[in-house]
Amino acid sequence: MALLATLLTSVAHAANAPAGDPKATEVWSPVPAKVTPGTTAGAPPADAIVLFDGKHLNAWKSEKDGGPAQWRVEKGELVVAPGAGDIQTRDSFGDVQLHVEWFAPRLPADKVDQDRANSGVFLQDVYEVQVLDSFENKTYVNGQAGAIYKQYPPLVNASLPAGQWQTYDIIFTAPRFASDGSLKSPARMTVLHNGVLIQNNVSLKGATVYIGAPSYKAHGDMPIRLQDHSHEVRFRNIWLRKL
Repeated sequence: MALLATLLTSVAHAANAPAGDPKATEVWSPVPAKVTPGTTAGAPPADAIVLFDGKHLNAWKSEKDGGPAQWRVEKGELVVAPGAGDIQTRDSFGDVQLHVEWFAPRLPADKVDQDRANSGVFLQDVYEVQVLDSFENKTYVNGQAGAIYKQYPPLVNASLPAGQWQTYDIIFTAPRFASDGSLKSPARMTVLHNGVLIQNNVSLKGATVYIGAPSYKAHGDMPIRLQDHSHEVRFRNIWLRKL
C-alpha cells in the first residue's frame, strides 16, 4: 500500500504541473532498488538465488521420490547420472530470470537426432527449454537446442560445438489462472542462447508434452527441473532472480 501511495503522489505532482512543463511527464518515485551486478559475465547479481555453485546439491531433490538428488558433482560441475531420474529444486518459483550453463559431451558420429546430448531445463516443472547438441545434428526444429520443446523452434541456431560450455538466459512469466482453474494469461518466455536472442517473449501453448497438443492445468509456483535423458550432460553456475 505504501508503494502504491508513493506512486500515486508522484503521478499527482506531475498532473499538477503547468501545461508544457517538462515536469508533467517526470516520474520520481518509487526509486528502483539497487542491485549489484555479478563481478564477471554470467556471475550471479547480489539479489540472485544460487541453485548450483559447484559445491553441493542442497538446493535440489530427486523428482522420483523427493529424496536427495542422485546426480554427480565433479570438478565443480553437475553431471546427469543416467537412470537416476530428473532433479528438481526444493523451492518453487513463479516469474523468474534464470541463468543456466550447460555442456554437451562429444559423442560418436552414430549418435544423432534426439540421441545426442539430450536434456532439458523445465520452468515451473512443465515448460521445457530443450538442451541438445545441435551444432551439426539434424532433428525436428521444435526439438533442437533452444526450442520450447514441441512448441517453438529457436529463431536461429546459436549452438556451439560439443565440448564447449553454453549458456541459457531465460526470462519466464508464469501463467495466471482464475479461481475456477481457467487460464487468465498464458506463460511467456524469452530465451538467449550464448547471448543470442532465440525466443522473443513467446506465448506458451501449455505444458510440454511429447505426444499430442499442449494444454494448461491450473497450478501455483513450481520447481525448476533438469532432465535425465540418459546422456551425461553437465551443468554449472545455475542461478535465478525472482521477478
